[in-house]
Amino acid sequence: MSMELDAHAWWTQARADQPVFSYEGDVGGENWFVHRYADAERILRDAERFSSRVNADTMGPVMGMMLVAMDGAEHRQYRDLVARAFRASALERWEHDLIRPSLDRLLDAIAPLGKADLVAELTARFPAQVIAGVLGVPVEDHDRFHAWAEAINLGPTDYERSIPASQALTEYLRPIVEDRRANPRDDLISDIVTAEIDGVRLDDDHVFGFLRLLLPAGAETTYRLFGNCLAALLTHPDVFARVLADRSLLPTVIEETLRWESSVAMVNRETTCPVEVAGTTIPEGKSVVIVTSSANHDEERFADPGEWDIDRAPAPHLAFGTGRHQCLGMHLARLELRVGLNAVFDRLPDLRLDPDYPPPVITGFAFRSPEELHVRFTASQ
Repeated sequence: MSMELDAHAWWTQARADQPVFSYEGDVGGENWFVHRYADAERILRDAERFSSRVNADTMGPVMGMMLVAMDGAEHRQYRDLVARAFRASALERWEHDLIRPSLDRLLDAIAPLGKADLVAELTARFPAQVIAGVLGVPVEDHDRFHAWAEAINLGPTDYERSIPASQALTEYLRPIVEDRRANPRDDLISDIVTAEIDGVRLDDDHVFGFLRLLLPAGAETTYRLFGNCLAALLTHPDVFARVLADRSLLPTVIEETLRWESSVAMVNRETTCPVEVAGTTIPEGKSVVIVTSSANHDEERFADPGEWDIDRAPAPHLAFGTGRHQCLGMHLARLELRVGLNAVFDRLPDLRLDPDYPPPVITGFAFRSPEELHVRFTASQ
């Protein structure tokens, strides 16, 4: 299964011909891939027969103790700890204290130039700054966080890069964690290190497990979504003009982009017993890869699914998963996208693709986004 393939062409064929099949990959042994929406949704909602424990096998060597590898009561307890940090009041404060200031700093450097690569100069940098602020670590180190996040997310596909990046992040965070234990502040690290489960505070394995998950999740996935949104708008100039004239369309733009090109294309589960899916029996103890990006293009659920169409009838998608493990940061991601797109529109007038470069192409298999996004605009101070 080459990374160079056209992922959506592969998934379209799989939905039609073999919606559930096993594949012996180079990493992790046998995996069973699931491609259709109804099957994907059913699996993600069935935590009894499809366990999340498998994530400990694949990402555990990199991230250690992980929320996404927990099941049942243990998962509920630990998820509730972090969920409090993503409450509505916190999101409102982050918009004004973190998200907009981070965007303004980056756009201050771009606006006078008249041209830019928005991936390198904006989308790949701003979400790392935001999650750094949420956690309570120095925002000026955001480039290091972004590099660590990208390497950590390689996981079992490249342990030679992912494990050292995880270790470097842990050593960077260690003195900050120790400081917050002694001197708690109003940030997420303080919330985590002072939290108690059954009257006992979290040990280092749990604390660093949370942080090694939250930083890559908060930094990499949102930057990719931001790039996907901008690529969609810039390659559909008629729709872009409508959105510029009516900013109330932005939530619809974001949801359609999430369906059309989510940044994370698949999630992993493990069967706890033999289960039949789409007429195929998956044996007990097998890794199941739910290809949510394929499910979001299922012709049985979405008309012309390959088209980016903000006028399509609204329907739930699986970009953030569903069920007990639905993404905790989904509201923050939507907020960052809305504020980020508005800031770009406000600060970079007459925004358009740079004709000196090829149009942006969204690539990748497990993670998808454009590698470059070259634009021109009217320079301003």
